[in-house]
Amino acid sequence: MAKKAKSQENFLDFIPSKNEKVRWIVLEDGIVQIQIDRNSWLDKVVRFFFKTPTMMKIDLDEFGSYIWVSIDGVKNIEDIAMGFRDEFGDKVEPLYERLGSYVNILRNNEFIKLEKNK
Repeated sequence: MAKKAKSQENFLDFIPSKNEKVRWIVLEDGIVQIQIDRNSWLDKVVRFFFKTPTMMKIDLDEFGSYIWVSIDGVKNIEDIAMGFRDEFGDKVEPLYERLGSYVNILRNNEFIKLEKNK
């Protein structure tokens, strides 16, 4: 008996949305800074011994800032890719590999979630 082929989902059709628990600001130079509180019990112990900051600040680069601001819970990955290419031209090539890697990093760190286009 033949196995059913799994349907292949197109990554470009997924819609990213920001995690509501992640705080972020746009700095004066247009760079996005993601701010993460470090309040777990382990963070508190480490902070006690090593005087680490209570908040982790991650400054995105120019490309990452554009992508982050473009994530609105409405546009799919393909829409973001087209705007990314329009904004930066050939500097973003290879476009889909770069964008895919970046989106996966954001998802793996739970800064965003991906949902299927309905």
